[in-house]
Amino acid sequence: MADSSNYPLLSRVDSPEDLRQLGPSELKELATELRLFLIESVTETGGHLSSGLGTVELTVALHYVFNTPDDRLVWDVGHQSYPHKILTGRRDAMGSMRQFGGLAGFPKRDESKYDTFGVGHSSTSISAALGMALAAQKRGEERKVVAIIGDGAMTAGMAFEALNHAGDLDANLLVILNDNDMSISENVGAMSNYFAKVLSGSLYSSVREGSKKVLSKMPSVWELAQRAEEHFKGMVVPGTLFEELGFNYIGPVDGHDLPGLIKTLGNIRRLSGPQFLHVVTRKGKGYAPAEENPIAYHGIGAPAKPGAESKAKTPSYTQVFGQWLCDAAAANEQMVAITPAMREGSGMVEYSQQFPERYFDVGIAEQHAVTLAAGLACEGIRPVVAIYSTFLQRAYDQLIHDVALQNLPVLFAIDRAGIVGADGPTHAGMFDLSFLRCIPNMLVMAPADENECRQMLSTGLAHNGPSAVRYPRGGGPGVEIEKSMETLPIARAEQRRQGGGVALLAFGAMVCVAEEAAKALNASVVNMRFVKPIDEAMILDMADKHQLLVTIEDNVIAGGAGSAVNEVLLDHDIQMAVINLGLPDQFVEHGEREQILSLCGLDAQGIIKAVQDYYESRDACDFSLDGVNSH
Repeated sequence: MADSSNYPLLSRVDSPEDLRQLGPSELKELATELRLFLIESVTETGGHLSSGLGTVELTVALHYVFNTPDDRLVWDVGHQSYPHKILTGRRDAMGSMRQFGGLAGFPKRDESKYDTFGVGHSSTSISAALGMALAAQKRGEERKVVAIIGDGAMTAGMAFEALNHAGDLDANLLVILNDNDMSISENVGAMSNYFAKVLSGSLYSSVREGSKKVLSKMPSVWELAQRAEEHFKGMVVPGTLFEELGFNYIGPVDGHDLPGLIKTLGNIRRLSGPQFLHVVTRKGKGYAPAEENPIAYHGIGAPAKPGAESKAKTPSYTQVFGQWLCDAAAANEQMVAITPAMREGSGMVEYSQQFPERYFDVGIAEQHAVTLAAGLACEGIRPVVAIYSTFLQRAYDQLIHDVALQNLPVLFAIDRAGIVGADGPTHAGMFDLSFLRCIPNMLVMAPADENECRQMLSTGLAHNGPSAVRYPRGGGPGVEIEKSMETLPIARAEQRRQGGGVALLAFGAMVCVAEEAAKALNASVVNMRFVKPIDEAMILDMADKHQLLVTIEDNVIAGGAGSAVNEVLLDHDIQMAVINLGLPDQFVEHGEREQILSLCGLDAQGIIKAVQDYYESRDACDFSLDGVNSH
């Protein structure tokens, strides 16, 4: 674990109040120590690294200039907030980052009073910060509110919806665009920084406001003055768009020039109304591997534990999808693939290189991604939307209204379904079976292994309507993968084991777990495969031949796959014992995936215990558990 005692200045900073006691030269040294501590701690625990390295000076400046937590800082997404965590009393807890019971990988309201808004999804900061600014205005409070949004997050429509609204109000809101796109680096330098200080300074502001009052009474002169100001700003800054939205644009400024940031932020803090500060940073700043490859170091895993046995890795479901995507594109010229800014995470790098003309990265714009797919499908194209389960939630209206209502052939490849582990509740894909199953026209599938994942993707691509294949993070059981485009018969489950009085009806990743539990329970096992339409004949057959049905899914129980089984029994007026196992009706915290599944009773021992507890609670004369081992 990183030892903060090795960092003399940083070890003295337990809160922003301590930070504000430091002098200018000490602040610069603090930033150096903060960056080194961040590298040491994150390379030990894993987590998001390169984004935070780029915001070290900005974080120091923000907490130095603003009176946090009374002044509110709202971080977008949270990848860039690790330095903020370190400076706000959580320095010595960084060794627990993203581990069960430890620090969350994103800002979290119940973790610290300095985390003003819980995040994990992109592009929410401006809306939330505007709400806080309006609340302060309503109460007559003088606090400042700052939204720090990354350049990627500015590609989402929600950010511009918020900007459009905020610019029409007089709330005291500062939006900081943390821009780590190096294509505008030539705009950063002495001249740009000079104009940023001028545009944020009291002289410029007073002249600007005074001129408004005087010249507004002389319409023709006022119009000329406005045009002159826009021309002046347009020569040195790319801020016309934000000015038109009603913000006072300042920048771009060097995000690693700590004295310059402090001076500019100090000037802005004295201004009223909506302000927009454009800050240019280098992702991965100060750590050569991250600077050279910021994408690879965006999020890193923890190093292998000493003594851990090495074993041959099976391909992840993400890799299976990526290979299938290339094979499907080669076989079908009408197929295209769409991603909302998740090329690497969704396994689409090779596809994007092989088929660049049939690859669309729309940025962080999930709603647009889905409706774009709908438009393509209307014209005979076969779109595949590669998207994380948690991010598909953001395009639910488009999924219903633009795709399913029109029964368009769009295939959704849904990654990170179920428990995702260290990323926690903001990224957990624990609701998709429930929110997909209730939509008419949907075909919903969950593979039990890698080869079945390929088969289901092919089935969805061939299906003449909307379809979804949802698969978990990480690898499967390691079955041999056939490089074919074989499809599966729709709504056909597969019985994998014949047992005694108990039948385990398992969905997706839970099939392997069910098979393990079945050995101790002498239970039958069914790989259900299809959530919608569900295999009613298989359910009725299992109900006829068994005393107890147990449904198992890595989705919330409410409205999930188990509910579909219950509905079939109800529709056929069958009354029998059923146990629905799945995720509880609560948000599940971060931790190792297997650890969380075990805590939720979704490992083999949890399934065995649930069945044993059920039988122990029943009259032994009415029920028997044939073949169950004693535990």
